[in-house]
Amino acid sequence: MRLRFLGTESEQGTCPAIYETDRGTFAVQGRLVTDPEALGDGVNLAADEVIVEIPKSLVRFFPTPE
Repeated sequence: MRLRFLGTESEQGTCPAIYETDRGTFAVQGRLVTDPEALGDGVNLAADEVIVEIPKSLVRFFPTPE
């Protein structure tokens, strides 16, 4: 998989950030959610999946659907 950087609000260029992949998906860089109650709200979270938290304001970096 290859990532194409779409944007961040960090002045240091670190997390949180949004990426588009070459597989037609998006990847997010953010803080790992570890709160057990929050993880309990996840729907069908597989063993190889995690939930990351990003600010709502980063959604503006997602491309608009064609």
